[in-house]
Amino acid sequence: MKEMNPIKVLIIDDEAPAREILKHYLKNHPDLQLTGECPDGFAGLKAIREINPDLVLLDIQMPRLTGFEMLEVMDENPLIIFTTAYDQYALKAFEMNATDYLMKPISAERFNDAIAKAREKLAAGKESITRAADVIEKRPSDAPSLSRVVVKKGSNINIVPVENINYIEAQDDYVMLYYSGGKALKQQRMKFYEETLPPGQFVRIHRSYIVRVDAIARLEPYGKETYVTVLKSGEKLPVSKSGYKLLKDELSF
Repeated sequence: MKEMNPIKVLIIDDEAPAREILKHYLKNHPDLQLTGECPDGFAGLKAIREINPDLVLLDIQMPRLTGFEMLEVMDENPLIIFTTAYDQYALKAFEMNATDYLMKPISAERFNDAIAKAREKLAAGKESITRAADVIEKRPSDAPSLSRVVVKKGSNINIVPVENINYIEAQDDYVMLYYSGGKALKQQRMKFYEETLPPGQFVRIHRSYIVRVDAIARLEPYGKETYVTVLKSGEKLPVSKSGYKLLKDELSF
């Protein structure tokens, strides 16, 4: 009988005691190989690129870069088991199709259950694993508005406050974010940003464009009953009829 390769595991958690507990539980699973541990999301992304683990035990609430933000810029596609001390993230974690969600303090029994689910998914093959880029599409209805967006430029990770975003352009199943300092392609859809950006600060002026209100300089006629939005940067973007109505309401003209 062919011997199975060990399951490569990476722990990403900013709390050392939490990492120690997870490492202790892992010792009871000989088929799991701990390949590394990281104290923050930036180190975690680097380790994932280098190690390419099968399974990541990922804390959600971490300083500098959260577990959810990591998934937005992750190219690799390991299985994810979320860990957190905050139950308010439970719904979102499950909607993100994570393998499982562990509440701290984590019991050995719950840990073993989560590992069992991970084994089943890995045995079913990669096609059963949800893409990391897809897991952030759903949010609980009471989730706070976005305050920042994480973008990837080459191997660099940048955090962009939403007030630095000028506009967002739809590009098939992706969006291009244009912000002060550059632009970046994100593996998300317009609907995600339409629902999660701060209300009153952004307007969807067209099926292909969302604009920050403060970035608008003026509206100009473009043709019969059509308009373009002129940004303070000088760029011009088309405005649909529904977008024109939203702008009128938002800008009170």
